[in-house]
Amino acid sequence: MSTLPAEALPAGVPAARTRDAGQAAPLAPAARLLPSLAAVYKAQLSRARVARIPLLFVATFQSIGIMILMRGVVDGGSEARAVVAGSTVLVVAFVALNLLAQYFGQLRATGGLDHYATLPVPPAAVVLGAAGAYASFTVPGTLVTAVSGAVLFGLPLGHLWLLAAVVPLSGAALAGLGAALGLLAPRQELATLLGQLGMSAALLLGVLPAERMPQPIGWARDLLPSTYGVEALARAFDPRPDWAAVALDLAVCGVVGVLSLAVATWAYRRAAVR
Repeated sequence: MSTLPAEALPAGVPAARTRDAGQAAPLAPAARLLPSLAAVYKAQLSRARVARIPLLFVATFQSIGIMILMRGVVDGGSEARAVVAGSTVLVVAFVALNLLAQYFGQLRATGGLDHYATLPVPPAAVVLGAAGAYASFTVPGTLVTAVSGAVLFGLPLGHLWLLAAVVPLSGAALAGLGAALGLLAPRQELATLLGQLGMSAALLLGVLPAERMPQPIGWARDLLPSTYGVEALARAFDPRPDWAAVALDLAVCGVVGVLSLAVATWAYRRAAVR
């Protein structure tokens, strides 16, 4: 950039000040991840509270109804533990996978991603904040479902504190998957369909006892992120849980959650630039 000679400047204006005036003002620093995540989480939580609470009741009653139906087929033992654990995690799948896929699909179709793209927040904060808000709605429903199922099948309640680990880890894995489906789907209707199919897979592969499934279905069950949360919770209903196996299941669920949220963050960046 050229600088005016000193003799061309008005009296009393130094050349250095004019050079500074011609330079662009520095931009404000980008928002940090944790404060941005907290802001997005609070905004999503307050926005979705009114609309999602009735659907949470639907998810809870649906899971309790499934357990009542399965009570006529399953008497107890490992199959009863699998039914109760699968029905409990199904509440998480309904909200974190199904509803989040619909939300991000709608956000992409209506141009809502453009709003978030103008905010000085990292993409990971948007994905994690929305996923955390939706997963938070599952806490009351999972607790009610787990207690109701344990009473219905006569299972011990002493280790239900494990829900404190199962719900966030399963919620992270399923929420990341739901967000990725919603962001990658080319149309909003397809995002809704994929969310429904994902919840149906969680229902069929998570609630039904694994030992009654054909081997190919068992392989598909191993690919479902929520399976490991179901297995960990099912072991918690055992009078003498295998804690090493519980820790392994939770670790796998956590790793899958990190990977699925990373894919959802990449999908958000990909959709936001289009």
